[in-house]
Amino acid sequence: MVEDPSEIDRVRALAAAITGQLGDAAEWLVVLGSGLGGALDAASVGASADFRALPHLPAPSIEGHGGHLSCAQVGGVPMWFASGRVHAYEGHAPQAVVRLVRACALCGVKRLFLTNAAGGLTPDLKPGTLLCIEDHINLSGLNPFEGPHEPAFGPRFPDASQVYDRRLTQALFDALDGAPRARGVYASLRGPSYETPAEVRMLAHLGASAVGMSTALEALAAHAMGLQVAGMSCITNFGAGLSAQTLDHAEVIAVGAATRGHFRDRVLPCLSRLATRAPG
Repeated sequence: MVEDPSEIDRVRALAAAITGQLGDAAEWLVVLGSGLGGALDAASVGASADFRALPHLPAPSIEGHGGHLSCAQVGGVPMWFASGRVHAYEGHAPQAVVRLVRACALCGVKRLFLTNAAGGLTPDLKPGTLLCIEDHINLSGLNPFEGPHEPAFGPRFPDASQVYDRRLTQALFDALDGAPRARGVYASLRGPSYETPAEVRMLAHLGASAVGMSTALEALAAHAMGLQVAGMSCITNFGAGLSAQTLDHAEVIAVGAATRGHFRDRVLPCLSRLATRAPG
């Protein structure tokens, strides 16, 4: 009887396959959330691999998450882009949710930029605002470090006092000058149902600025492995109770697509400027 591989074996096999498909690791891994996949239109895309062609990597089942990993040039700097991600609410364990991030870290990626679609929790955070994430509140009830300890993934009890790199966050905020922008705290819930008005009030009272269903687990896993992490939420809707409009995923996709211009013209060039490796 063949035993199931351990999580570290899965991640190592995935890392080897990624290197085989994309070549040497780029400095940045950029995870494109709902509706932002089109941001790659401005980049010179090279090698690409479908999630389904990579071992132990679950494929997204949600609209707006394409499910492929690409190497692209931005301002002469190579970057890896994950178009889409998987979520715990799709039926995946937290280890599967962060498997791609961990594999890319083993490949040699040094920096992670996470994006997502999120609901604004205050009236001033209007749809179309780009929120630079300064911290998060993980209310999903999940943690990527559950189960047996694997030293390759970081300490048994990882520090989380500075998950999001301050310098990177400030640089991204500055790059958005002239665009709808904000800074704040992202609350991560498990989903997939949207929040009730009472939950929106609770989250705002806790100090959160935006709420979504991703990002926190990936950020924790990457930070524990020594990556510098930055994150950005595209505010796609007001939280329940802040407007009369009901929430649906089509609105999330539409507003995400409408922000691609700022992301393409301001955010990606900023990541290129922040790269420490010489272009080419």
